[in-house]
Amino acid sequence: MSGNTAGPARGWLALLCASRLLQSMIVTAYSGVLPFAMADWHMTAAQAGSIQSAWHVGYMSSLFAVGLLADRYGPQRIFFTGSAVSAAAALAFALFARDHLSAMLLYGLAGLCAGASYTPGLQLLAHNTEPAVRGRAMGLFIGSSSMGYALSLAVAAASSHLHQWRLGLLAAAVCTVAGAVLTAQALRRMRLPSPPAPGAIREGTLHALAATVRDKPAMAGNWAYAFHCWELMALWAWLPAYLVASSGVASSWQGAGIALAALAHLVSVFGSIAGGAASDRLGRARVMMIATVASLCMSFAFGWMWSWPLWLLAAAAAVYNLLAIADSSVYSTALADVVAPHRLGVAFSVRSVMGFGAGALSPWVFGLALDWGQGSFGIGSTHAWVAAWSSAGLGALLGPLMIARFSRLHRAHVAAR
Repeated sequence: MSGNTAGPARGWLALLCASRLLQSMIVTAYSGVLPFAMADWHMTAAQAGSIQSAWHVGYMSSLFAVGLLADRYGPQRIFFTGSAVSAAAALAFALFARDHLSAMLLYGLAGLCAGASYTPGLQLLAHNTEPAVRGRAMGLFIGSSSMGYALSLAVAAASSHLHQWRLGLLAAAVCTVAGAVLTAQALRRMRLPSPPAPGAIREGTLHALAATVRDKPAMAGNWAYAFHCWELMALWAWLPAYLVASSGVASSWQGAGIALAALAHLVSVFGSIAGGAASDRLGRARVMMIATVASLCMSFAFGWMWSWPLWLLAAAAAVYNLLAIADSSVYSTALADVVAPHRLGVAFSVRSVMGFGAGALSPWVFGLALDWGQGSFGIGSTHAWVAAWSSAGLGALLGPLMIARFSRLHRAHVAAR
């Protein structure tokens, strides 16, 4: 897979997005079966949350590593090889997880292998698009992830209705294999970065890391992304369990709760695409600020909706998901706008450590808050869920300040050119 300078062939973006859709299904596979695994494996809420946190710790580590490797060996090689390894790890989790410890270790391993389908994909997408349409393309890529999350939860709902919730995990893992196959097809149609010329001087990894950390606009955007991830990862991990708990004890209604969580993710596809496209017209920082403030309001309000009818709560969840995801692609686009291409992989690595480091903690903290709330106010209490969802909002409160800082520094940087 050597580099080429020809334009990308028709259909490259559709194949890239389809690959991303299928490979992202494993991300929400566990959250879709969390309430059933929690009961069958006799876990507390904190233990259940720690399994999702293990995924994010592994994912964070892989994103950092593949970003560095992609700058050195080319994103196309890492994208192709990593997708195959990720599929194998997903299958191992689906087949061999049996209790809290094994699930935490195997899901963490799946996360550790999954980063190769994300960061190198962003680099290749940036290489194949012009800045004027990059936001929309990033939105389609991130929106494909949301579509995968929704499909995974829909499969989990169907398998839970059949009282075979483990089938949902296996189906998601099989889809990652199909996604890896599509990765190869997408790469054949893309314009690939040319490898460095023999004897060319490469910027060292440590030098690139230091340059990224000193890059004030990039780091302000990365901090904003970290606070965004705190909120978003808690939402993704616990939304299905929240809707299931609100629906009652009947198994048919529990399946409906997960299906409605899938619908909420499906609606968020529009948020990703609309947010990315809007950032091309209105500016990155403005869209980030609007979406962040709106989703923060939902974090502090969502727990109070516990006693709403299920259909109305699901509608609110869809709005919450849409607002929380609307600026996800914009953070990636904004970073590509301000960072030199030769160290974009390193910059994505730094961002990933910050974002998914925060995202690794928030599902566990959410579970701790829920355990505390249920111990203090009783299981099924509105106040227990208010405490849990408020933990998602509290961890993201500094996001608007970092977005404002990014906007100011970016404007100053552009004016100084």
